Amino acid sequence: MRIKRTTPHGVARRTRLIAAAAGLAAAAAVSIPAGSASADTAAVFSAAQLTKASDAVLDADVAGTAWHVDKETGTVVLTVDDRVSKSEIAKIKKEAGANAGALQIERTEGTFQKYVAGGDAIYASSWRCSAGFNVRSGSTYYMVTAGHCTDGAGNWYSNSGRSTLIGPTVGSSFPTNDYGLVRYDGSVSHPGTAGGVDITGAGNASVGMSVTRHGSTTGTHSGSVTGLNATVNYGSGDIVYGMIRTNVCAEPGDSGGSLRSGSTAIGLTSGGSGDCNSGGTTFFQPVTEALSAYGVSVY
Repeated sequence: MRIKRTTPHGVARRTRLIAAAAGLAAAAAVSIPAGSASADTAAVFSAAQLTKASDAVLDADVAGTAWHVDKETGTVVLTVDDRVSKSEIAKIKKEAGANAGALQIERTEGTFQKYVAGGDAIYASSWRCSAGFNVRSGSTYYMVTAGHCTDGAGNWYSNSGRSTLIGPTVGSSFPTNDYGLVRYDGSVSHPGTAGGVDITGAGNASVGMSVTRHGSTTGTHSGSVTGLNATVNYGSGDIVYGMIRTNVCAEPGDSGGSLRSGSTAIGLTSGGSGDCNSGGTTFFQPVTEALSAYGVSVY
């Protein structure tokens, strides 16, 4: 589920961003029964074969899928949500051909959606997201958040009445990436913190890293990184690449919120499945990519 922004404008599209429906089971993956697609643990696949298998999943273009290469197991971990049928799994396997055995297919309950909302709540004309990290270039200050939040957005406000101006969207990249940039033009304060923690730098995620997420809907939740360089197909052409996969929960409105490890900025909330009662799988845009794209830094 992509952490969705709450919105009347572009409701259909924005709604896809909202967290999975309440009551979804924890993100614990359940293996597809034998006879369906599962990893061929007896085979050893080369890096080239894993790349071909990963490319085949992309070419199959099935909404509700997320996948990444797991170097430890030498497989392509493919997670499918409730929308994905047996026939669609068969389609993916057919596309993978001789490399289908490299797919380790797991099913998660709920649907992958974009979550619009954030660390501190921020409001566009018709939807709500979450603030990511405050950044700057020289003496100009900005905020980075999710690109599916800034997509089509003009000015942003710090209150639901939209009377306290933050500033305009000045950069947006979605799909493919999921980051955007908002400039501080109003009188809203912009400390270099996330969830009350001073952010002293930005870094890359690693599998097993302990991380903490902040969002305007669900507040603060922690967990760990479970995969890197994941591709997520939210449907309707909304495919993002290079995402960080975690077992941290999130819900609608948490989109764009910050992911940190200690005082280090790590990512921006994109989407996933599940909720914060039963747990979930959430994907994040690496923040270092956004910082590099816009030439800004945390402070």
